[in-house]
Amino acid sequence: MKNQLILLTVLFTSFSTMAQELKKISYSDDSVTHLAETIIVKQNAPGVLILPAWMGIDDEARNSAKDLSNQGYNVFIADIYGTTDTPKDMESAKKMSAFYKENPDKYREKIQLALNEFINLGANKEKTAVIGYCFGGTGAVEAARGNMPFTGVVSIHGGLKKVDNNYNTAIQPKVLVIHPAEDESVSKQDIDLFMNEMRKGNADWQFFYYANSKHTFTNPQSKDYNALMSERAWKHVKLFLEEVLK
Repeated sequence: MKNQLILLTVLFTSFSTMAQELKKISYSDDSVTHLAETIIVKQNAPGVLILPAWMGIDDEARNSAKDLSNQGYNVFIADIYGTTDTPKDMESAKKMSAFYKENPDKYREKIQLALNEFINLGANKEKTAVIGYCFGGTGAVEAARGNMPFTGVVSIHGGLKKVDNNYNTAIQPKVLVIHPAEDESVSKQDIDLFMNEMRKGNADWQFFYYANSKHTFTNPQSKDYNALMSERAWKHVKLFLEEVLK
């Protein structure tokens, strides 16, 4: 009987964790309200801040968040633009994301705002990583460049181009770049310069290429989705997170 009760408790706990759904959380700076989505599995558990692609919070970010929460991580999908500036189409997304790409300090301010809220909700401030997709991947790279307080950063088909002349001699977060080999949006020069930047910054960095893969290869809703390479990439991301967060 005792063993049966223990088994039921374990099953109930496991089911409760897996059944958790994303909750919308409002947070703001001086003038803009943001609407994030989050799952807090446990107070002070390691956290993963997710930066979505340029259209804002989408199913790819949500599915990643749910999977990571099932691994025991607290998760928080950031709203970079704010509720009044969420892009309505690709053209507006291109314009709005360009502002943050060209002004990395402003991008880092938005990331820090989200991180502060995430920590207030229960993420472990000593064990939090950031991952980003596309435009969000660019943000993850900028978080590393700015030595933001993350133990690890992951850029998934993000931009790598550096737009300012500020260089850190010691990049603190560990860095993982998930890069599709056929991504025409990132030049070879950008890749070479990024790698040199990581070397000069004495960073702990990894750069993975994925064959036969174009820019949005991880998104099931994209015509360029590559299921095999996406699965491999996600395994690499989770292995990296396990190293830097546990």
